[in-house]
Amino acid sequence: MLKNKEHLTQEGLKQIISIRASSNKGLSNNLKIAFPDLLPVQRPLIVDQEIKNPDWIAGFSSGDGGFMIQTQKSLTNKVGERVWLRFKITQHSRDLILLKSFINYFGCGNIYISKNGNHVDYTVVKFSDIIKKIIPFFDKYPILGTKQKDFEDFKLTADIIKNKEHQHRVNPMLKK
Repeated sequence: MLKNKEHLTQEGLKQIISIRASSNKGLSNNLKIAFPDLLPVQRPLIVDQEIKNPDWIAGFSSGDGGFMIQTQKSLTNKVGERVWLRFKITQHSRDLILLKSFINYFGCGNIYISKNGNHVDYTVVKFSDIIKKIIPFFDKYPILGTKQKDFEDFKLTADIIKNKEHQHRVNPMLKK
């Protein structure tokens, strides 16, 4: 539309904003006020949201997933910090069925819907599931791109936790 300069007409501009209204974040409040009667374009309903290929999951995780190493202060831990791992994939709420299929595929994890209902997270935090299911999967079906480095750090941290090395190491930078 831009190439054909259709955005310079009132009708073309409305069509573009209608497309924007159906995107993940929708319209800003200013655009809602400026175009109160605008209807989002209808997106086709994808009925078959089944995972058919493990390489697809690896690629999907590269774009919309995260390998997180999280810490929290702890009064019960010798080093004063609690460490845990989280694997997460986030999607728009319209893809809830797809994310639920990850639970079936991996045999683990949970679904969390955001408070505003706009997005959904598939999350795995149970350490045994991360060690026995998530890490072996991504070892077999590696991520291509920079997120592979995040996975390598995630995997290294899992080994440290598994060997309980994190309970004995005290980083001098953490001492105050």
